[in-house]
Amino acid sequence: MKVKIRKGDTVEIISGKIEEKGKRGEVIKVLPNETRLVVQGLNIHTKHQKAVQTQGRTINPGRLKFEAPLDISNVMLICPKCGQPTRVSVQRNEDGAHRVCKQCQALID
Repeated sequence: MKVKIRKGDTVEIISGKIEEKGKRGEVIKVLPNETRLVVQGLNIHTKHQKAVQTQGRTINPGRLKFEAPLDISNVMLICPKCGQPTRVSVQRNEDGAHRVCKQCQALID
C-alpha cells in the first residue's frame, strides 16, 4: 500500500489512547513496510535499561523515554492551507504525482 504521509508532515491523532487523541505533531519517521509512523512528542513509552558493559564501554542504567510507532490508520494529515485534518488524493500530470487536500483542493507538496 502506498503511504500518503511523509516525514516532516503535521498529523493529528484521531484514535487510540484518550490522552493522546486530538494532539498534533510532526512525523519524524515513516515505516512503510509495517504501516506505522513515529510522531515527535506523542505516544511516549518508557523502557527500563539495565547497566550493560560491552567492548569496554558502560551503558548507564535508568529509564529511557522514547516515541513509539503509531499505526498510520490512527492519524490524519493536517492540510497546510486550511489547517484541518483531511484525506489525501493524488493527482498526476506531466510534472509527476502531487498530493492534494480533499477538502480545499490545495497542493500539499
